[in-house]
Amino acid sequence: MSRDFSKIKESVASWGDIRQLLRGGEQGQLVPVVIPKDRRGFAWMTLIFLALYFAGMAALTDFTVTAALAALFFLLIALITMWRKAIIEIEEGTTGVRSRWGAITGTLPPGRHYLWLPWDRVDAVVDTSTEIPYSAPIVACPTAENVPLKSIEFFLKFRIVDPVAFVRTIGAGNFDLVLSSAVQDAIRQRSRRVNTERAYDLRGSDVGDMQDALNRQLGRYGVRVTGSNIPDVQLPDQYQQHLATREKVAKELSAYEREWELTRKRRIDTLLMEIERSKKTRDARVVEVKAAHNTARKDVARMLEEQETEAQRVTWEIEARGRAELTAAENEAKALRRLAESYRDNRAVLQYELARKRLDVGAKLAENAPQPLVVRTQQGQADSALSTLLLAQLLPRISGTGTDQVNGRTPSA
Repeated sequence: MSRDFSKIKESVASWGDIRQLLRGGEQGQLVPVVIPKDRRGFAWMTLIFLALYFAGMAALTDFTVTAALAALFFLLIALITMWRKAIIEIEEGTTGVRSRWGAITGTLPPGRHYLWLPWDRVDAVVDTSTEIPYSAPIVACPTAENVPLKSIEFFLKFRIVDPVAFVRTIGAGNFDLVLSSAVQDAIRQRSRRVNTERAYDLRGSDVGDMQDALNRQLGRYGVRVTGSNIPDVQLPDQYQQHLATREKVAKELSAYEREWELTRKRRIDTLLMEIERSKKTRDARVVEVKAAHNTARKDVARMLEEQETEAQRVTWEIEARGRAELTAAENEAKALRRLAESYRDNRAVLQYELARKRLDVGAKLAENAPQPLVVRTQQGQADSALSTLLLAQLLPRISGTGTDQVNGRTPSA
């Protein structure tokens, strides 16, 4: 296990060395920030002065063509030099911090840029895409029982998410001190919550709370911790010997437990064999009992069937006798009913004959009975003597025939 903290620093280098420093570091140290050397000078201004000098010669002397060509040549060289010096190339995965007159004005994304003014420059190139590994072995971390652990190695990865805040607020050199202090404080707080005998449980344990605490502390500097873990923990030598003794006792105890387990299994197997033998004997006896039970059930079932058959025969005889008696009673009732109906029909016929004879007698009596005669006269006229005489003559005739009833007016005289 490495015994040295990872070191973070910033370097000053030319544009051609920036890639190597950001990817490989410098002398085993991490370099997330490189300050590029400004390669732009004022040589192009000398060329401009020469172009102006030859332009003046072309205007004031007789060497007009030669001086003009020289002025154009130096002017062209000055412009090419100025164009070449203004090109700034930011590598992919990095961000350039741009400043003007020393004040930070913004950032430059990856790609080619042009800084035409001499007072515009790139103060720093920051690696913003790489997750930078950082290893921090902490020595003499006390546990909950105040036993100092030999060392705890803490490993984390961080990434610069805000290059302007990182460069302006803290810088790489100061960030190394802040990060190492924050990591040591977090590790010591974690070890204080762990018992010494469970110190090895810190290996690969969940350190999400430590990562969140570090993010809260380092977020103001534009840095975010993306991963962390505890790869190794070493106990003090004396405690390791104590643990070795405990492990030896634990191994002996484990061996004794395995031997006892084998003995227990052997005894259990013997008991299980006896139980299986007893179960087989019991099953055989159960089969015999079931066979006897089935035989008894068959005998009882046969006896019950015989009794049910006899009872059914008696029931059928009783029902047949009852049906016969019921049929005889019903026939006798039907005969009586029919006799009553015939009596009733004969009585109705006699009553009809009697009524018909009564009508015949009544008709005969009505034929021989005197018939009333109603004479109607006109309303409002008095009976005359002539009508009375005629009526007296007709009455004997009418009463002699006894068949008609005279209705109408008497003729006037």
